[in-house]
Amino acid sequence: MQAKSLIISFSILLLCACHTKKYDTIIRNGLVFDGNGGDPVKADIAIQHDTIAFIGDLKNEFASNEIDANGNAVAPGFINMMGHSEIALIQDGRCQSDIKQGVTTEIFGEFSMGPLNADMKKQMQDGQGDIKFKVAWNTLGEYMNYLEKKGISCNIASFVGTGVVRQYVIGEDNKAPTAAQLDSMKLLVREAMQQGALGVTNALIYPVDFFAKTDELIALSKEAAKYGGTYSSHIRSEGNKFLEAVDEIITISKEAKIPVEIFHLKAAGKNNWSKMDSVIKRVERARDEGLDITADMYTYLAGATGLTSSFPPTLQDGGFGKLWERLHNASIRKQMAKAMNTNASDWENLYFGAGGADKVLLLDFKQDSLKKYIGKTLAEVAKLRYKTPEETAMDLIVQDSTRVGVAYFLMNEDNVKKQVSLPWVSFGSDEASYTTEGVFLKSNAHPRAYGNFARVLGHYSRDEKLLTLPAAIYKLANLPAKKLKLQKRGELKVGNYADIVVFDPAKIKDNATYEKPHQYANGMTDVFVNGIQVLKGGKHTNATAGVFIKGPGYGMQ
Repeated sequence: MQAKSLIISFSILLLCACHTKKYDTIIRNGLVFDGNGGDPVKADIAIQHDTIAFIGDLKNEFASNEIDANGNAVAPGFINMMGHSEIALIQDGRCQSDIKQGVTTEIFGEFSMGPLNADMKKQMQDGQGDIKFKVAWNTLGEYMNYLEKKGISCNIASFVGTGVVRQYVIGEDNKAPTAAQLDSMKLLVREAMQQGALGVTNALIYPVDFFAKTDELIALSKEAAKYGGTYSSHIRSEGNKFLEAVDEIITISKEAKIPVEIFHLKAAGKNNWSKMDSVIKRVERARDEGLDITADMYTYLAGATGLTSSFPPTLQDGGFGKLWERLHNASIRKQMAKAMNTNASDWENLYFGAGGADKVLLLDFKQDSLKKYIGKTLAEVAKLRYKTPEETAMDLIVQDSTRVGVAYFLMNEDNVKKQVSLPWVSFGSDEASYTTEGVFLKSNAHPRAYGNFARVLGHYSRDEKLLTLPAAIYKLANLPAKKLKLQKRGELKVGNYADIVVFDPAKIKDNATYEKPHQYANGMTDVFVNGIQVLKGGKHTNATAGVFIKGPGYGMQ
């Protein structure tokens, strides 16, 4: 009996040993797209801690958490090449509208949340809208660490704004920096790069960025290049000077010897739609010559920005406060009304480019008394207020004391389709990541916040067949990871970080519209960020697994 008991006990030990849970998670029975653009393979994936531990046949292995992908697509987590969740994530770190599309990493661009001096901190504190927060940081690195510590479901990375360092040193005036001031700006760029910035960034149609000349941008880009950084830009014009603006970014790449990224590539305004072919040729010629130039885009026909983009930037010399004062001057208001209806060549007139007030959709106000106009066009509100659209625009800005968030309908579908299939174009929402509750419902988002990435996979890949599913995944994950030198991201590979998404290619679909933007996409079932499951069966787990991803110059001296 004793011998028999020993045999039984030994057998139990063997059985337990065979079923030891070697991995934290196993994703089984998936169609695995590694992110390199090749055909998928049927395989299992094991996750241990924050890392992909094995890809292959795991039928004899077990894990604490097991996911049956059931033949669905398994892919590397997507990278939002240009998002604006800097403030939204302070309010709600779950990053839901993007996580539910498979986005695991948010890139902050156009401007940055640091460095800030005392005046800039006060301006940010006083200018807050529906989301209230304490500006508890000074540098870009401090802000990124603050956000990571607060708890976020997505990874985050950021550029440092050339306009931000300009405002820090010069203020908001339209003037060139002195040699000493430029040296101070260079120092701020170097410090941001050492703190983990990806490179330098700007949006050259808006003050204060608009005031910077090309030589200033080259000088700051050279500093970022020393740390392996990239220059990314909402270029100086997407309209009447579109070709010249592309030439400028190519010049910056050549002179500063730096990779460049064109943010949200588009031809804005009907008169400029035909220029896209020439722009593509210019970019591809520069790439053939050895320049590292790429672009990203959103898959919609309207852009979203401030109603102040209907006015000449020179009238915003000195900052928004000066513009607000000028809007009380009858003579200046008359000049502005005329300027709004001018096909300007020296600034980007989005009001004219959109074709007028009926193509300007109101999205966001700070004052509760004006929120009744959200979802209406400027033309509709002008009729309600018995004024011209031009007068109405100026009145709304004065009454709200903000630039007023609007959507301008500027693009055409033929160009969007053309851009989607370009091998050097990735995708960015140019929006924040929201949650369909609470403070976020006080304003309308652009539908790209909820649908940009699902729209690539569903509408343009599956339905329109403009690119294959492997190509779409490559452009959503691997292409941006390589561009920004995000180590061990963007590819399903043993040893890489376990940023992994599982989705049904037949069901992935965007649902957000301009009329009803706060609607999540369908079809994404499971999402892992650094090995932690943040989406399970389509529902958010509330896990905050995101980290601050540092740029290539982090820690360098």
